[in-house]
This record gives sequence, C-alpha cells and structure tokens, in this order.
Amino acid sequence: MAEPDGLQLGAGVGAAVSRFLDRSLSVNVASSDRSNRPLVARAVAAQASSGGERLTVLLDGRANAELVAAVADTGRLAVVFSEPSTHRSLQVKGDGALVAAPTAEEAALTGPYLDGFIAELTGIGFTEPFIRAVMSCDPADLVALHVRPATVFDQTPGPKAGEPVQA
Repeated sequence: MAEPDGLQLGAGVGAAVSRFLDRSLSVNVASSDRSNRPLVARAVAAQASSGGERLTVLLDGRANAELVAAVADTGRLAVVFSEPSTHRSLQVKGDGALVAAPTAEEAALTGPYLDGFIAELTGIGFTEPFIRAVMSCDPADLVALHVRPATVFDQTPGPKAGEPVQA
C-alpha cells in the first residue's frame, strides 16, 4: 500500500539504527533490473528522517544511470552503511523506492557529509585528495532515492553478519 508521498509502507528504523545512519559513513546502494542483474553504486550522502520511516540517499545519477533506471522500474533498493574505521555495517532494504530530483535541502547534505567522511577516512590513512576524487559528483547529476525501510540487517563481519536488526 502506498502512502501519500508515494512510498510503500515499511517498518522504518529504530532510534539506535537511525543514530548510526545519521553519520558520514561509507554508503553503497544496490538494486537489480527485471532480469535480476545486480547493480551497485556509491552514494555521496544519506539521511534518515527524524522518525526513521524514510531513508534518502543521494548519488551521481549520470554515472549510475542503470541503477537509477532499475530502481525507478522495480522499486527495489538495498543500502549498506559501513563505518570504515570499525567495519560496523548495517544493510537497509525496502521495496517501493522512488527516484526524484533532490530538493535543495537534500542536495545541501553532500558538503557536510563529505567533510565527515573525510574526517573518518583520513583517521585511518586515506588522503583527502583521494577521498574527494572518489566522492566527486557534479551537483547537476545528483539523484535522490527515497525508500521506507522494511528490514535492517547487521552486516558487520563476524558471527552476527546477516542477522536481522530489530527496528
């Protein structure tokens, strides 16, 4: 069932998960086309809504046109958030994802997000120029993907990897 904003109902994420996601983490998004061909991209920013019922990820739509088309066509979206310094990782999945042009407020997330990501990665030995090169994206090419989280999984390497995380 779709909500007024067009997103399908989902469980959302709880406060602890939302706090983890609300940091400058490594964010990768994945989907698959109708032939189930997997597609993966690096996001340049992400944000969970204050109640955790909506997740927005921003990515370079030009460089990731096939993934954007697959999300628009199938609504399938998985997003992995990983803290590089610890490898703590969570995967958020949802159906009914929507593709949209980012609002000005969403587009403005990229600067602070990149600054935080630089702080995280320089702390473990990466250089700022390298990080900026990996994360570069023309603002005109930004695309927003919106999804209501349905399930969350622990993806931190170790014995609990793959286990569901309670909302």
